[in-house]
Amino acid sequence: MSDIREPISTEKLASLRQRLEAAAQSEGLIDVAYRVIDSPLGKLLLASTHRGLVRVAFTNEDHDAVLTSLATKLSPRILRAPKRLDIAARELDEYFEHHRHTFDLDLDLSLSKGFRQLVQQRLPDIAYGQTRSYREIAELVGNPKAVRAVGTACATNPLPIVIPCHRVLRSDGSLGGYIGGLPAKTALLNLEAAA
Repeated sequence: MSDIREPISTEKLASLRQRLEAAAQSEGLIDVAYRVIDSPLGKLLLASTHRGLVRVAFTNEDHDAVLTSLATKLSPRILRAPKRLDIAARELDEYFEHHRHTFDLDLDLSLSKGFRQLVQQRLPDIAYGQTRSYREIAELVGNPKAVRAVGTACATNPLPIVIPCHRVLRSDGSLGGYIGGLPAKTALLNLEAAA
């Protein structure tokens, strides 16, 4: 008698995953839902809580590390549940196709606190295709000497693209940094300039 078992087919695994997702969803067992989408900038991890979209992560951030961080900071009850992120995925597709200039999503800003969250709340005020300097954002939030802190708020933005920290540049017009890397920041600025 052999102990060798037949491997489970891909279709069977997908079916089991869907049943698990549906059962966890119906029982209210998912605190953080996530999915990965393709974009012109590579794969993006999207994560949401019941309050709204909580994280957008580029591939260079290591999606497994981001999920581990979310489990530590928010809840270990994380599950791939793509349907909860359908609207966010659709709006990002529309953005990359030049059909959307602003996002109409509920956001959960709980990953940022204090001054960082204040800055991130004001970044959507920068219109599509426009840029502002770190100094201008510091002045906008009422603390003109906090230029470096604005840079840190942009660098730690948990919702890049949706909260457009890519529209913030150095005073001399150079790019500064970007959580997704400078090629991604350049691509986003070029995308908006081409609209």
